[in-house]
Amino acid sequence: MEIRELPKKEWPKQLLEIPQQPKKLWARGTLPPAGTKFLTVVGSRAMTRYGQEACQKLISGLAGYPISIVSGLALGVDTCAHKAALDAGLHTLVVPGSGLGDDVLYPRSNRAFAKEILEKGGGFISEYAPDQASHIHYFPERNRLMVGLADAVLVIEAGEKSGTLITARLASEYNRDLLCIPHRIGDPHSFGPHLFVRLGAALVCEPLHILEALHIPPREIGTTAAPTDLENAELVIWNMLEEPKTRDEILRESDAGAGEALTALVALELRGLVREEFGAWHRI
Repeated sequence: MEIRELPKKEWPKQLLEIPQQPKKLWARGTLPPAGTKFLTVVGSRAMTRYGQEACQKLISGLAGYPISIVSGLALGVDTCAHKAALDAGLHTLVVPGSGLGDDVLYPRSNRAFAKEILEKGGGFISEYAPDQASHIHYFPERNRLMVGLADAVLVIEAGEKSGTLITARLASEYNRDLLCIPHRIGDPHSFGPHLFVRLGAALVCEPLHILEALHIPPREIGTTAAPTDLENAELVIWNMLEEPKTRDEILRESDAGAGEALTALVALELRGLVREEFGAWHRI
């Protein structure tokens, strides 16, 4: 997809509030619509199974809300956050430590995944020229953009010497809400999250805590009785949508075949009983 220089009037407004604003911004792919909240997700490249499960659970619980997941395409937490966003039908925004050209995106092993993000409606932004290769000094610089973009910053894991600690401290300097998930006592990956919770960061255990930080009211869970004239597959999907779900989740959890489940979903939509919003289906 084409790389374009982003006029300043199209910059995310949060970047106009930070010190050391970028001189230029390049963009690629689809940027989220106005009114979207940005959740920046950061953490260790050496991600644990617990961190992966926590990241996936928290982001999947945001399906259907106007939220873009921001991260840096690095291995570990960054990759997990981008993938979880796509799985939940959420927009995701990549801020790499390089230009946006296919041949310079870092890490090299994630270049195929970068194409997938673009194909699924995600976007990229960078302050570096499109053909600028990554450099060790660029990563701290790009981290200020990730925090500057954010309405809130979520720390998944960070050891005692993790660069994530510096990124998290920027949240305080930029007046961004800092959110941290809890870990077991003594777990070396808990150092950063537990340190910042002691210093006043918000403890996050469920998606609702993130919605609170982003000032997004949660949807009321529907308690309306199912219409009495629903076909079997329609009733199954109606019951399934007690909470919002993506289409892939519906197909995966339905006992019916994919064709029958999709037909039932369309029938419910045509009757005005369900609708899709921000990547997730929910009752009306």
